[in-house]
Amino acid sequence: MSLAEHPLVRAAAATGGAGPGITPLFLRHADRAGIEQVHLFDASGRALMAVSAGGLPPVASFPLERALSGALGVSTAIGGGARHMLVAAPVRAADARPAGALVLVVDAARIELGWSGHPQAIRFTDAAGRVFATNRSELLQPPPGAERVLAALPGEPGRHDLWRLDAGPYLPDIALHLERPLPLVGLTAEVLADAAPGLRAAGLWALVVLALALAAGGVGLALAARRRVLAERLAHQAALSVELEARVATRTRELSQANAALRREVAERSEAERALKRAQEDLVQAGKLAALGKMSAGISHELNQPLMAIRTYAENGALLLARGRAETAGENLTRIGELAARMGRIIRNLRAFARQESVPAGRVDLVAVVDTVLEMATAPLAQADVQVDWPRPAAPVAVLGGEVRLQQVVMNLVSNAIDAMRAGAERRLSIRIEQVSPGGPVRLRLADTGPGLADPERVFDPFYSTKSVGGDEGMGLGLSISYGIVQSFGGAIRGRNLPGGGAEFTVDLAAWGAEQAA
Repeated sequence: MSLAEHPLVRAAAATGGAGPGITPLFLRHADRAGIEQVHLFDASGRALMAVSAGGLPPVASFPLERALSGALGVSTAIGGGARHMLVAAPVRAADARPAGALVLVVDAARIELGWSGHPQAIRFTDAAGRVFATNRSELLQPPPGAERVLAALPGEPGRHDLWRLDAGPYLPDIALHLERPLPLVGLTAEVLADAAPGLRAAGLWALVVLALALAAGGVGLALAARRRVLAERLAHQAALSVELEARVATRTRELSQANAALRREVAERSEAERALKRAQEDLVQAGKLAALGKMSAGISHELNQPLMAIRTYAENGALLLARGRAETAGENLTRIGELAARMGRIIRNLRAFARQESVPAGRVDLVAVVDTVLEMATAPLAQADVQVDWPRPAAPVAVLGGEVRLQQVVMNLVSNAIDAMRAGAERRLSIRIEQVSPGGPVRLRLADTGPGLADPERVFDPFYSTKSVGGDEGMGLGLSISYGIVQSFGGAIRGRNLPGGGAEFTVDLAAWGAEQAA
């Protein structure tokens, strides 16, 4: 906030009287800014108060009138050996109209304090030519022995005002006089710059011009040689560009041909992959049919036995009805129904096992899968005199898979265990279902008491088998097919030899609840 906008100053100008705190305010600002005098006037130009370090000289009317009209007024006062600058600022009322004026009187000597070390001689003169302020005391009066001459400096257009001085060691002998009017404060700024360096440099201009001419000639020759080299380089680059374009075109054709060949190869590979998938599906189906073929004798026995029993119960039932023993005949009919249901269940399992499953993997009860396989393998297990250790879980165990394909995997493992234990003294098949870890996969274990695996690392290789070649035991594809089926469900199947003898196969499948959460 400026001093003219201070509330105490505005109040004093508006009321025409100075308050008790305005004199200390003026003194603080005067001490801080180096102001000699502070005057306050009302809107009519009447002096209200003043603070001064000495006497109160008369205030020029021009800056006061400017301030009372709402503008900033500046003037200088030179006389009696004193030089002062008077700055008048309007003091505005609340409606922005001038309510008075504040006039500050500054001694020019205070202004000159900050210029004393400037390398150039500077002075400010008023309209009458009187010096108001300068950084050289010798310039307060017209320079003694000054001779004004007109001269043209080399390298500068027009003519310049040169002064030849003889005014002591702090002013140049030959000075270039420059001036610029400052209408806002009513002064003219003048600079007396030392012209000796410029005059000394003038003597060097001829040598410089000559050197430049020689240099220009050398540069011209160098440029001509450079143009020749550049032209040769451009021609060489043009030839290289043509060659590069030809190579790019050739390479583009080669890449196009390679891309076409690659597309053909991709199409061939895709077709081969589809053919392989069809072959795998056919192989899986052939494996299931081969397993059914191996079990055909047992299946015939399983179906023939209930048929014979049904015939016997039917004949006995007829005789019992003829003798009037209806209650006993009803029991025979009940047995006939149970045997027929058993035959229907066997045929339904066989038909489901033999069909080609194409549905995607979903929720499957692993306990029901094991039950179905054991029911279908009842006859082979009985013929080989194999004891089954199967502590059936009370609740269903849901896993991610396909029902028919999981039946084929378990059937392959059960059939291999039966074949491995035929020549053994102890024939026992252990089946367990367990949780690997909380929230982890479900594991199915099948352990037998056979001789074990000759090479556990190769049991899942296609066509690997320890059975006789050409026999009826198969081609060694059962475990390979089972490996592919389990992999397609995101599971894992492994085989190993047990420390106490026999082999164990484990099938890890994703639990249905964990798979849905993932």
